Amino acid sequence: MQEIKNEKEKHRLKTTLDNLGWGLFLIMLGLITLLPDAMLPEGSFLIGVGIILLGLNYIKYSKNIQVNKFTIFIGLVALLSGVSDNLGFDVDIFPIILILWGLSIIYKYFKK
Repeated sequence: MQEIKNEKEKHRLKTTLDNLGWGLFLIMLGLITLLPDAMLPEGSFLIGVGIILLGLNYIKYSKNIQVNKFTIFIGLVALLSGVSDNLGFDVDIFPIILILWGLSIIYKYFKK
């Protein structure tokens, strides 16, 4: 992908991506609300949130735009929780948060 060097263009793209994320989230929320529960697998909402957050951060990263570590964290937690719901596992979110937090500490150590 082509790297964007102009800060003004980076800011414009970041704003566009953030708005796109909100739009996708609201559309997904509306569709999930309209559809009968029987049509949607367990964890659909959390999987959708995770994909949106991680996807937008991936695009930002690929364009050399600063990513939001908090939304990456929330995206991972949502995706893991949604997938576990979908597979029928009863996983608490708190242990997932602890695992991801620990992995982020280890990652920072090795990154240096």
